[in-house]
Amino acid sequence: MIPLSILDLAPVCEGSSPQQAFANMLELAQHADRWGYHRYWLAEHHNMPGIASAATSVLIGHVAGGTTRIRVGSGGVMLPNHSPLQVAEQFGTLASLYPDRIDLGLGRAPGTDHATARALRRYFDSADQFPQDVNELLHYFEPVQPGQAVQAVPGGGIPVPVWLLGSSLFSARLAAAMGLPFAFASHFAPDAMDEALALYRRDFRPSERLQAPYAMLALNVVVSDSQAESKRLFTSQQQAFVNLRRGTPGRIPAPLDDIETFWEPHEKAGVERALACSIVGDAAQVAEGLVAFAERHRPDEMMVAANIYDPAARLRSFELAMQAWQVVGTA
Repeated sequence: MIPLSILDLAPVCEGSSPQQAFANMLELAQHADRWGYHRYWLAEHHNMPGIASAATSVLIGHVAGGTTRIRVGSGGVMLPNHSPLQVAEQFGTLASLYPDRIDLGLGRAPGTDHATARALRRYFDSADQFPQDVNELLHYFEPVQPGQAVQAVPGGGIPVPVWLLGSSLFSARLAAAMGLPFAFASHFAPDAMDEALALYRRDFRPSERLQAPYAMLALNVVVSDSQAESKRLFTSQQQAFVNLRRGTPGRIPAPLDDIETFWEPHEKAGVERALACSIVGDAAQVAEGLVAFAERHRPDEMMVAANIYDPAARLRSFELAMQAWQVVGTA
């Protein structure tokens, strides 16, 4: 059975707070640990009131410390915002505290708007240096050599799995050339998914880190007891996308009974295209959708996301998604 994993943004809902978002995050991770999810990844974003996962490595440590089995990692750390040495030190520390459970997914985008990218200071100087920065970062995880002037402490000699993330052909091509696992952001930018996946598999070069291509695809999954209720829950994410494109990002809004009263036709078309890799329905419908997605794209792993307003409904959605997938695997 293809492993199923979770992507979380530590969503902050209207009327709530980052503190509550972190409590919800840990509760979900602890349940996911028991339910059988393979990984729990957190994504770096900045200056977004509805996403509290800016200090990604800090939250990874919090989640890893509160769970026992599940792998915990970044989906991803936006490397141009950081120095490779600092990232190696952070994840070397995490991997020392939680051996064989930490993943480092790397992205090339700033994870924010232009003004905030400037405030992060590094991005405009280093975005074009992404391949070199990845190489430098990988070097810090290699065994320390005699006379090595700069080393990551901890980090040197610690086998932290490094992934490349992307929504275009750039990271697919780079992951193939470097022999690294690849995760595609199909949950919000699916246009180049098929081409990127084909390119990655075709051009993959085995490395000491990975002998054969390994690709993970992300998708939105919302499950409840009925299709109508799942569609209603999904309107929170749809609204959030519209608000972001209107230039008014905010906290995750409550669901709407009728989303058609909220968006304009061109906004609806844009959101439906961005969220095309979404499965919304009851358990049977979601099981069918997951099978169809897996059979069509043949990923080595799938990562599901769900920005649902109500924490209890969010927990239930992830529980039902895993139950549906396990029933499929058993059958």
